[in-house]
Amino acid sequence: RLKYLRKHLRGLGVVLLAAALLLWFLPARWAMLWLEPQLHGLRLQQVQGLLWDGRAGQVVATDGHVLGQVQWHISRRALLGELQLHLDFDGPQLAFSGGVQRLPDNQVAWREVSLRADLAALDPYVKSPLGQPRGELLVTIDHALLQGGWPLQLQAQAHWRHAVMHTHGGDVALGELQWQALAHGGVIQAQVHDDGNGPLHANGQLQLSPLGWRLDATLRPRQTDPALRRWLAGLGQPAADGSVHIQRSGGLAGTLPAAPSK
Repeated sequence: RLKYLRKHLRGLGVVLLAAALLLWFLPARWAMLWLEPQLHGLRLQQVQGLLWDGRAGQVVATDGHVLGQVQWHISRRALLGELQLHLDFDGPQLAFSGGVQRLPDNQVAWREVSLRADLAALDPYVKSPLGQPRGELLVTIDHALLQGGWPLQLQAQAHWRHAVMHTHGGDVALGELQWQALAHGGVIQAQVHDDGNGPLHANGQLQLSPLGWRLDATLRPRQTDPALRRWLAGLGQPAADGSVHIQRSGGLAGTLPAAPSK
């Protein structure tokens, strides 16, 4: 009976070794059978490489539109439950690169993230009386620590190049706008300003937490652009110099720290 047991244990060991080798060198196109149901309708075509180091020559949306191509690297430590993924996506309207690591306590860490987006691609999703954003958005995230999807820690910058609001009355040029955002303890502090040369002077602070938010910003036209002045009037009552002071809040905004002095 012992000899019979040893024989079956050896056979089981061979099967487990074969399964481990197959998983270690699993072709990416085979893995698509399990991965594509998790992609919310996106399809990966022209798939090459391994599950751990692969690429797809085409990422196709649900309507058949080709969004771009993607490359990825997954650490094999994922077999031990330690997910580490680096992703590079390149498309005509969106490009993304960054690394993500899954941590204990439902935390996720992002590092060295860069994003480039053509905001015209948002037209089907943005419906606002103020118009639809146009131009190019550049975002860099040095690091972000998220828990349940909310940033506990964050250091990020954004640049809205050739900023324009497309309205029914025509395009309203805003110039170049920049943001800096920091988060500590789940409270996000963001600042926005212009580059000092465009048609719009902008200076504002935004505080966000899971409990509430508060915005305090001043927008003022540098020129006598009628379209820009009309657009600003849609945000609030203009002062004598055409500036609009915006103060908004929601949730338990009183729990947020006071905004730094301008």
